[in-house]
Amino acid sequence: MEIAFEEIKALLPQKFPFLMVDRILSLEKGKKAVGIKNVTGNEIFFLGHFPNLAVMPGALIIECMAQIAIILFRKSAENDATVVKNENTIFFFGSAKVRFLKPVFPGDQLQVEVAIVKAISTASIVEAIATVEGQVVAKAELSFGAKRLDEFQKLKE
Repeated sequence: MEIAFEEIKALLPQKFPFLMVDRILSLEKGKKAVGIKNVTGNEIFFLGHFPNLAVMPGALIIECMAQIAIILFRKSAENDATVVKNENTIFFFGSAKVRFLKPVFPGDQLQVEVAIVKAISTASIVEAIATVEGQVVAKAELSFGAKRLDEFQKLKE
């Protein structure tokens, strides 16, 4: 299953300038998804990271991985009444164990594969591998929790 940018925008709570997924190349519900981020020299973050040597921040590579995981969770729960299906659901990191192996530069196409290791209705662990032209640039194990927006807002009180 391929997913175009317009549907990605509808599936993700993040909006410009924080959208880190341009297309989903493939998705197996409940298993894995592969997505891409086209890294251009026009990215707003390159103004400060770094002015004399543009390098994609590692935190945004992790964010790309997380957004692909959110898309995988939402598409996997389409025919389910779980909290993940609800468009008012917020996903948040529980933990991230990441290794960065190579920098990502303007002009690169970041391809990220996310696979579910374990999942329940309100939490998940995924493994992610990011590559550029077949070379691994980052690997991660990420854990997530999911809460409805109204429950999440109560945590602020």
